[in-house]
Amino acid sequence: MDRVATIRSKLQQALTPERLEITDDSHLHAGHAGAAAGGGHFSVSITSSRFQGHSTLERHRLVYQAVSDMMAGEIHALSIKARTPEEETSAASPDFLPIHGK
Repeated sequence: MDRVATIRSKLQQALTPERLEITDDSHLHAGHAGAAAGGGHFSVSITSSRFQGHSTLERHRLVYQAVSDMMAGEIHALSIKARTPEEETSAASPDFLPIHGK
């Protein structure tokens, strides 16, 4: 199983997300020390009701906890956007601020 599929499986099992997008950004970090050691760089955008009532830091900890066994070698860096379903649809969400034209 490739790393993205493994990350997806672990996050689905731990956080039952409504939406989950995982991108392997390793190619953007070629030559980086972590990449040379074999660890990949990944971006995760996840929406789960499990994040309700949790701060951003606590949400990130839940994601890291789900993939903790991969952090020792398979994952060098993990960029995380973690939202509740309400934040996903809300215009007030920091990741979904409206863009106004001139």
